[in-house]
Amino acid sequence: MRQILASLVATLFLALGTPSQAQDNPIEAVINDQITAFLADDFDTAFTYASPNIRQLFGSAQRFGQMVRDGYPMVHRPAEVRMLEQRPLGAGIDQRVLIRDAAGAVHLLSYMMIETPQGWQINGVQILRAPEIGV
Repeated sequence: MRQILASLVATLFLALGTPSQAQDNPIEAVINDQITAFLADDFDTAFTYASPNIRQLFGSAQRFGQMVRDGYPMVHRPAEVRMLEQRPLGAGIDQRVLIRDAAGAVHLLSYMMIETPQGWQINGVQILRAPEIGV
């Protein structure tokens, strides 16, 4: 059942316009994989994409999941995810991500990424002011 759900989530993710090149970009792949885990309510897996600092701060996947549900509902249940530009940020990378939530609101987020012995991991996420979108 879990594999079927994961396949459905992956299909949904692709249908939402996630760029296929994301898997060629390890930073984008980490973010996409974590969001896929959130969509499946698999907070144990989602927690593995967090940096050691974030894992230490929250202590458990359950507490981390609660923080995401409460503080980042657009990340927990996005309707659309688009990767934008990457910029150097100290020893890491700032990955900008545009997320449209289920109600249609657009959110701009900054993912602070760091490279660890386990690969790229998410060291924090900041909600930024979304750009104005006109018709």
